[in-house]
Amino acid sequence: MSTKSNTSKRYTAEFKRDAVALALSSDKTVTEVARDLGVSPEGLRGWVKQAKIDRGEGPVGALTTAEREELVRLRRKVREQEQTIEVLGKATAFFAQQKTK
Repeated sequence: MSTKSNTSKRYTAEFKRDAVALALSSDKTVTEVARDLGVSPEGLRGWVKQAKIDRGEGPVGALTTAEREELVRLRRKVREQEQTIEVLGKATAFFAQQKTK
């Protein structure tokens, strides 16, 4: 029976920053550093990749953390506005129907 859980752990931004710094400055592989820290190697690789993007060292077109956060915020705002428009459209139709009676 596996002792791993299906829920992901949440790490603080400070922990991630320190883990990335250790991975980049160490002679060890990312997998070894991850094992030492008790995090998944894939997770640490992702943090390192995102840190490089945030420093402008990533591939062309890759979104920085700030850009990702803004994108999430804007998508949420668009979704809320679409819902508002839908409600207003239904209310308009309802009141137009009531006025014709």
